[in-house]
Amino acid sequence: MITQLRTGAWLDRERLAGYCLILFVLELLTFLFMVAGTHGLIVPLAHPTTTDFVSFYSAGVLANHGAPALAYDPTTHYAVERQIRGQGIDYQYFYYPPVYLLLCSVLARLPYMAAFFLFEATTLALFLAAGCAIAGERRLSVLLPLVAFPSVFWTFGLGQNAFLTAALFAAATLSIDRRPVLAGLLFGALCYKPHVGLLVPVALAASGRWRAFGAAAAGATALALLSLGLYGADCWRGFFAAAGQSYGTYVGGRIDFAGFVSPFGAVRLAAGSPALAYAVQAAAMVAAVTFVAIVWRRELALPTRAAALSAATLLAAPVLLVYDLLLAAVAVLWLARGTREDGWLPWERTVLAALFLTPLFGRNLAAALHVPVLPLAALALFATVAARARSEIVRRRGDGVTRRELAGAVTSSALRVGL
Repeated sequence: MITQLRTGAWLDRERLAGYCLILFVLELLTFLFMVAGTHGLIVPLAHPTTTDFVSFYSAGVLANHGAPALAYDPTTHYAVERQIRGQGIDYQYFYYPPVYLLLCSVLARLPYMAAFFLFEATTLALFLAAGCAIAGERRLSVLLPLVAFPSVFWTFGLGQNAFLTAALFAAATLSIDRRPVLAGLLFGALCYKPHVGLLVPVALAASGRWRAFGAAAAGATALALLSLGLYGADCWRGFFAAAGQSYGTYVGGRIDFAGFVSPFGAVRLAAGSPALAYAVQAAAMVAAVTFVAIVWRRELALPTRAAALSAATLLAAPVLLVYDLLLAAVAVLWLARGTREDGWLPWERTVLAALFLTPLFGRNLAAALHVPVLPLAALALFATVAARARSEIVRRRGDGVTRRELAGAVTSSALRVGL
């Protein structure tokens, strides 16, 4: 049994497909049950419910009515949300830069439910297409694990944009070596969610990919200037003011700490002070930056570099939630692709299988036990990718970074974050 777990032989392609099919059916039935419950089809509701998408849609409505800056005024924005979804709904904040209004305004030209399903279905299709491109095949054995990954249901159920984020990230990493300008533009498009792109400049600069670096900067600048031209400087001032006031939302528990993926959320879940949470997050960011810089500067294989960037982003960004673990799926896809040449490391498949299930129960378990399940999963993924990178460097008999140096600079520093 131990040998099976160590080698991962128990999880061949046929078993993986079968397990994922069972998981997908169970998740789908649970999802439909929850949808029915939140729409009052099981028991009457005291007040209406909604998803995060209402925030995007309401911001788009305000932009289409010539008042984009009011998307950052909670009173007005909440009034529009209630007008759309009914009195009594919880307020869904809007902290995205005006660049995101370019998409929100298009969606808001459609009826609400049509916009919701169009956005989620289209971006899910983009994510699946990018995932299959990384895997190099479009078989059911690839699609099933992707659609069964629990963060897919979190994203759809909460009306979030993680499909789009993961699709852009996956497509950019897929293009980085052969089409650097396209990759840069795709990375630049992530400026609507800038904290996800924190490590992109590190990777591109460390590897000397200046064409991609320039394209990313140019793409992000072009989108910012377009939004400035369409919505005006007041809109950007409103965004910066709202972003400056978002501290209370994320630090004070308005968003459940159990759903955080970041070290920051882990410390706050454990009742640590905001100062301690920021210190731990800073240490995690240093570890992530160091890791990405080493891996990309060493020009390791693309699967290792791409997995490193995806996994390290989950550690570095202070505000990532359970649906953002779709970036973990991108990392796992790249790890799986890398095994075509190098094979699986001991315990790797078993660890990744356990991490695959984490979003399914992690949030609820964290809330019940006050154990940061999701951050621990992100850290485990980071350590797994670090082990793959270390193995590759050792095989190459590196020119300046030894196994001890990489382990000390990356894995140990990450473990000392204190999760």
